[in-house]
Amino acid sequence: MSGEFDLFRDALNRFLDQKVAPFYQQWEDQGIIPRSVWQDMGQAGFLCVDVDEAYGGCGGDLALSALVVQTLSLRGFAALATNVSVHSDIVTPYISHLGSDAQKAHWLPKLVTGEAVGAIAMTEPGAGSDLQAIRTQAIKVDDGFRISGQKTFITNGQHGDVCIVAAKTDPNAGAKGISLFLLDKSSQGYDVGSNLEKIGQHSGDTSELFFDDVLVDGPLGQLNQGFKHLMEELPRERLILAVCALGACSGMLQWTVDYTKQRQLFGQALSELQNTRFTLANLDTQISVNWAFVERCITDYMAGNLDAVTASKAKLSATELQCKVADDCLQLFGGYGYMKEYPIARAFLDARVQRIYGGASEVMKEIIARGLLK
Repeated sequence: MSGEFDLFRDALNRFLDQKVAPFYQQWEDQGIIPRSVWQDMGQAGFLCVDVDEAYGGCGGDLALSALVVQTLSLRGFAALATNVSVHSDIVTPYISHLGSDAQKAHWLPKLVTGEAVGAIAMTEPGAGSDLQAIRTQAIKVDDGFRISGQKTFITNGQHGDVCIVAAKTDPNAGAKGISLFLLDKSSQGYDVGSNLEKIGQHSGDTSELFFDDVLVDGPLGQLNQGFKHLMEELPRERLILAVCALGACSGMLQWTVDYTKQRQLFGQALSELQNTRFTLANLDTQISVNWAFVERCITDYMAGNLDAVTASKAKLSATELQCKVADDCLQLFGGYGYMKEYPIARAFLDARVQRIYGGASEVMKEIIARGLLK
């Protein structure tokens, strides 16, 4: 299997060399990745790689899907890694696990090829980590449900053709009154707001979404079981964020190793100074330890044994480390680390959101503490 993974990684890197690397800074300046990149990635076989062959996928596993976002992150393409992870590792599994036969037959082949882009809409202006506070409502009518509300900070909101939306179906039932719905962007009443400006991941498509009486047939999964479905799917989301974080850590460390070997200071290479050597050794050790834990989590997930607490530990540790690696490595670049032309500067800004989305670090700590103290 390792040989097949190596071939897959080599093919992905060749694709990135040709289709992404020459244009990525231009996309960052423009504030969005072109829609054509999705079709290119789909045609090359790098989207939704663990989707069943019956729907056009290659029938891989999470380890193969993780390799995609790990490689994107290692190469410094954080915004693309985030967009792809939402599409391939969050939206697609929800549809695979919860969708009806008709929903799967309609959407999965399009997600695999990049004909359709997936988004998921949970966060609202007044509700982030506390999903029970969402105000978007889905009201039962004769021909299905009518959904009205507003979502914000939605990855793939601009390009997204299909969006999983969390809405209240029983406003008085708290978490037990939330359902998930699969919304088609072409539906009447579905409006996309502006592409939001961020301090990092500038080319990442992040938007506001507005729903005004959007009609859908029924929920994705079971009615009033949206919170339960979220809890079942969140471990994969948090694990894949840990993979993105460690991929970025590995890339930043290698750039810094290369730079310190070349940079002269006090008549010797920066890499010869003890502070540099100890800093790099410490970061390398922490990255290796975190990788070992995350790889165990991937194995546990594929065996059906990854629980919410363990996934939260992976997400917390890896994303906190990513910000430390970004800061320590930028410091070793000195003044050049503050220049936009150096990838470490972009990686520093891109890293910060990792401790927020997918469940903030404080939420991860609370989940871990509950598991410890129950």
